Amino acid sequence: MWPDGRIRCWPTTDPLYLAYHDEEWGRPVRDERGLYERLCLEGFQSGLAWITILRKREAFRAAFADFEPDMVARFGERDVARLLVDAGIVRHRGKIEAAIANARGVLALRETDTRLTPLMWSYRDRDETGAAELSKRLKSAGFRFVGPTTVYAAMQATGIVNDHLPECWVREDVEHARRSR
Repeated sequence: MWPDGRIRCWPTTDPLYLAYHDEEWGRPVRDERGLYERLCLEGFQSGLAWITILRKREAFRAAFADFEPDMVARFGERDVARLLVDAGIVRHRGKIEAAIANARGVLALRETDTRLTPLMWSYRDRDETGAAELSKRLKSAGFRFVGPTTVYAAMQATGIVNDHLPECWVREDVEHARRSR
């Protein structure tokens, strides 16, 4: 139980983290840009605390052209060099290059008449096995840093699966939002 009397999925007192849980985590994301952003941010989070990514989120958006896949797909080595010295983001060459590769993956999917949104949502309510399958599909399109754990975290974050605890005060609202489409 929290001071406000609400039950949440994880313990924290950080206002940013509380707002993320209450207002965003698990709520359906059905736009390509939003899904691409979450996949990239989950990749950047690998090995770090999620709060680190939340605190740097606006800097990530500025650095990666608001995660517009068409724009990020055009990034080249000069952009990688620029991003490697940007203290506002996680400066990891592999993760930076993966974000660029993932934008190109979004475009590659389009070329096969597949869109990221219906592809990811076709794994709705699937468990970690489904995440492994989706990971393979994304990798075959050129995505990187999208292993099953990262993909499942993105599925949770975007409402593709609803992993709010049964007693969490947000769970029913999230479930309603997932059904209302």
